[in-house]
Amino acid sequence: MVLLKGFEIEIYTGTPQGEIVGLSDKIVAALDGFMREPDSRNVEYITQPSHNYENLLCALLRPRRELRNYLNRLGDYTLIPGSTLSLGGGDRFLRSDPANPYHDYIENTYGTKVVTASVHINIGISDPEVLMRACRAIRMEAPLFLALSASSPFLDGKTTGYHSTRWGVFPQTPSHVPLFASHADHIQWVEDQLLAGTMQNVRHLWASVRPNGDRRPYDLNRLELRICDLVTDPIALLAITALLEARLLQIIENPSIDPLTQSTFSAEELVTLTADNEAAAAASSLDAQLRHWQDGRSIVARDWIAEMYQDVWAIAKQQGFSCFLSPLHKILREGNEAQQWLQLHAVGFDTHRVITQAIIATQEREIELEDKLCSSLLG
Repeated sequence: MVLLKGFEIEIYTGTPQGEIVGLSDKIVAALDGFMREPDSRNVEYITQPSHNYENLLCALLRPRRELRNYLNRLGDYTLIPGSTLSLGGGDRFLRSDPANPYHDYIENTYGTKVVTASVHINIGISDPEVLMRACRAIRMEAPLFLALSASSPFLDGKTTGYHSTRWGVFPQTPSHVPLFASHADHIQWVEDQLLAGTMQNVRHLWASVRPNGDRRPYDLNRLELRICDLVTDPIALLAITALLEARLLQIIENPSIDPLTQSTFSAEELVTLTADNEAAAAASSLDAQLRHWQDGRSIVARDWIAEMYQDVWAIAKQQGFSCFLSPLHKILREGNEAQQWLQLHAVGFDTHRVITQAIIATQEREIELEDKLCSSLLG
């Protein structure tokens, strides 16, 4: 069994010099498949769900090529990697849809803390109780996926002390989200939040992971991992996704994997523990000292990920996607994007030079993958 997978990709547009420019109103009007975010400086596209990693690779690349072609027609514009306003613009909100009342609320409540780029990974699980258990387990392990994906060490031209500034400052909403014991528990909680106004609508649940579906909170069919920074390299993103899928297959097969029964901590203590782990991973990513949800033992994120990799490798191999999982080794060995950028910064590259080089590298990587792996599928 392999699971259906799909992505929501938010990405910044701007100049080759790294200035982020709001173009989403033009993009959404001109191109099918792109959606606006509350701020006009980033734009979102969604891939169609697929079981197949080769198809997902091309589904990630194809819209980006279309977007790049359109940006070239508009002027000297490109796509900008990273998950924060790395080189400037963090002092103001540039609305993409000034008449939208939900966007009014977002701007007035959160300001530019939400003007970030990210990737949300959706994986299909149709049984609501299995989905709830999977969400409980992955909520405990979400900091590992943040550690692999961190790509926002800069804001407004400066280092921030975070590897993921995005998640370090992101306003998780509502401020307290419990571990849901059942689907009914989740429904009741969401209804209570909507009544209390702590959620403006069913989409207004901004946690590291959430159950998703066509009629939330009632009809649910997928787990949505929301914690990851934008991973621009599709091979790295698919490796992270393969780790998540293999872990979910393991969780589905083993009903005993459940933080509510497998941990020495209470449900409330687990919420605090994973929040602390998220904060540590936002600061130090793969080098973060975390506490394991089962017994509280101290473990470095990189080591926990390596353990999980070993644990699920056989599942990925049996299901035929281990070749997409194996590039995870490279991330553990060479560091995530934030760590690579900070290494350059430490040897004297200023933030501007780091980002402008990353802009070029991102485009070159896309072209390389299209030529090698996607030319036949892109057509």
